Amino acid sequence: MSTKGTAMKCPVLRCVHAFSRYSFYCAGVTFLAAFLASGANAQSDPVREENETPTPKILAGYFEEWSIYAANYNVANLQQNRVADKISHLIYAFANISVTTSGTPSASCRIADSWADYQSPYLPSVNGTPYAGPLYGNFAALQQLKQLHPDLKILISLGGASAANTAAFSTIAASANLRSQLAASCIDMFVNGNIAPGLSAPDLFDGIDIDWEFPVTADKQNFTALLREFRKQLEALGQQNDRHYLLTIAAPAAPENYSNIELHKVGELLDFLNVGTYDYHGSWESTSNFQAPLFDSRQNPGRSDNFYIEFTIESYLDAGVPARKIVLGVPFYGYGWTQVEDEHRGLYQGSSRPAPSPSGDSLATPGVATYSSIQRLTGFTRYFDAETLAPWLYSSESGTFWTYDDPISVAIKMFYVNRRIPGGLGGAFFWAFKDDDPAGTLAKTMASELGRR
Repeated sequence: MSTKGTAMKCPVLRCVHAFSRYSFYCAGVTFLAAFLASGANAQSDPVREENETPTPKILAGYFEEWSIYAANYNVANLQQNRVADKISHLIYAFANISVTTSGTPSASCRIADSWADYQSPYLPSVNGTPYAGPLYGNFAALQQLKQLHPDLKILISLGGASAANTAAFSTIAASANLRSQLAASCIDMFVNGNIAPGLSAPDLFDGIDIDWEFPVTADKQNFTALLREFRKQLEALGQQNDRHYLLTIAAPAAPENYSNIELHKVGELLDFLNVGTYDYHGSWESTSNFQAPLFDSRQNPGRSDNFYIEFTIESYLDAGVPARKIVLGVPFYGYGWTQVEDEHRGLYQGSSRPAPSPSGDSLATPGVATYSSIQRLTGFTRYFDAETLAPWLYSSESGTFWTYDDPISVAIKMFYVNRRIPGGLGGAFFWAFKDDDPAGTLAKTMASELGRR
C-alpha cells in the first residue's frame, strides 16, 4: 500500500491538536506507515513508547453456542490457542426470552439449545479432566475455563437476531409486571445458576447482556425501563452476595436504530455498551463496499448514510455515553460479491450476486465468510484504502470482491480505541471466536494493542 499523497490530505499540524476526526486520521496513517515499515508482526505496536505500559482495556468476545456444530469450535479451543489468556469477558450467545399474553401474562428466560448448553457429554475437556456431570455441554466447559481463569467474566446474552425475541422484548418492555418477571427469571436461571430442574451452575455467569435487535420508536422509553429493572434486581442480588453483577447491551451502529434508544440514560445504567460497529454494508446490497470502515470516503456513493465507525462513536459520545463505557465491535467475518466490474479494483462497483462461499467455510452461506477462510483465499490481490483505513480483496479474473478486517486494520482500530479521546474508549469486542483463524490471530492482535499481553 502506498501512502503517497497523504501529507496533502493530512497536514502534520493537525497531529498536534486534540484527536478530532482529522488529527486521528493523521495519527492513524502514521501508525500504518510505521507498522508497514517495521515489517513487524501485527501483534506489536511500533508507535507505543518503549517503556509505556497501557492500562488493559476490555476485550470481550462472543461465543456462539452453535459453534460446536458445523465449525467444530469448542470452549477448549480458547485454552488451546491461548486466546483465553488475553480476553477479559466472554459473552455467551444466546438465551431466548418468552412471553405469554393469553390468560395471566408472564415473561421468562428460556434455554435456546439444551444439548449445546448443558447436555452434550461429547465436548472436549478444557483442563484435561473429564466432565463428571450432571452438567455437561458448553456450560461445563465454561466452568472449567473459569477455574483456569478466575478473573474472566462470563455473561449470558439474551435475544439476538430473532424476530420472535424482538417481538417478545417489545411486549415485555411495555409492561412493568412483565419487565419484573423477565429480569427475575433470567437472573434466577443464569446468575443464580438454576439452569434446569435438578441442575445448578452457580457462579458461572457474572452478568447479563441484552441483545434486542432492535427497539423501534415506540420502544424508546420502554427499553430504558427494562434495563433499569434488570439493574435494580442485579444490584439487589449483589448486595446480598457482596458482588457486582454486570449489565451490558449489544448496541446498534446505524443511526436509524440508536436514535430509538435513550443513550444517555442507558449509559448510566450499564457497565458498558458493545457497539456493533460492523455490518454497515454487505452482500445483501448490490454495490461492493466496506462492512466496517473506520472513516468514510469521498468516493463512497452511499456516504450520505453515515455508515462508518467514527460517525457512530461520535454520536454515542455526543449523546452523553461515557467513553469508558463504549466498547468497539470488530467482525471476524467478511462479505463478498461476485460479477463485480474491474473498476477501482472492484470497490464501490455494482454486482448482481453474492460471492460463492469459500470451500469448507463453516458459515456455508454465499456472500459471507469467516476471516479464517478469507485469509486463505488464493488468486486475490489485497488492497488498502487510505481514507477509510480498510482492506479488501479483489480478483479481476473472477470479478470477486471481499470486505473484511485483517491484523493491520484491527491494529489500527485498537489504536483508535486507545486514542480517540484522552483516556481512550472502554475497549473492544469481537464477533465471534470461531471465525478467527485457528491461532486466534485477530483476537491476539486486539489484545496486544489493548495492553492485554
